[in-house]
Amino acid sequence: MVTKSLELIFDFGSPNAYLSMQALPAVLDRTGAGLIITPCLLGGIFKATGNKAPMIQYADAPAKLAYENLEMRRFIETHGLTKFRINPHFPVNTLTIMRGAIVADDEGNLDNYVEAVNRAMWEDGLKMDDPEVIAAFLSANGFDGPALLARTQESGIKAKLIANTESAVTRGVFGIPTFFAGAEMFFGKDRLAQVEAALA
Repeated sequence: MVTKSLELIFDFGSPNAYLSMQALPAVLDRTGAGLIITPCLLGGIFKATGNKAPMIQYADAPAKLAYENLEMRRFIETHGLTKFRINPHFPVNTLTIMRGAIVADDEGNLDNYVEAVNRAMWEDGLKMDDPEVIAAFLSANGFDGPALLARTQESGIKAKLIANTESAVTRGVFGIPTFFAGAEMFFGKDRLAQVEAALA
């Protein structure tokens, strides 16, 4: 029986969120914690907090950007994440697929949806801001693509994603992936050891 949980503030647009999620099962296994995924809009978080993506933030500090890339390569090697590829369409506008996550959550299918769309984004390199590509991919992976896409236009779905994002900002979130172990906040894939210690 799962008695403790780890919350992940999540957007498909973050390659580090994908990388974190591939390393998380071992952490959850060792700690006996369950995972709660909270879909939010990274662009909305950036806008509300004044934060920027590393490629923009460190554009004038090439050594810092190079080090960020080195850390990413080390993480990939450490965890054997051989399927990871930077999406050729990056940065991808994730608004539709994040609304899709809200729909999947509403329909009790969020974990499967996140696993599939993560694969589309960071393994298959699909253009996941093209509605036709999204619908075709979802339909080929056990979802009713057109029906799910239609639901992303519902006002309640749009409002829920906005509310999730605003709530995350209120709690101190400034980027993704952000983890909450109880009230303790941890940012970034390189904090997983601290996350595990907090859960243990």
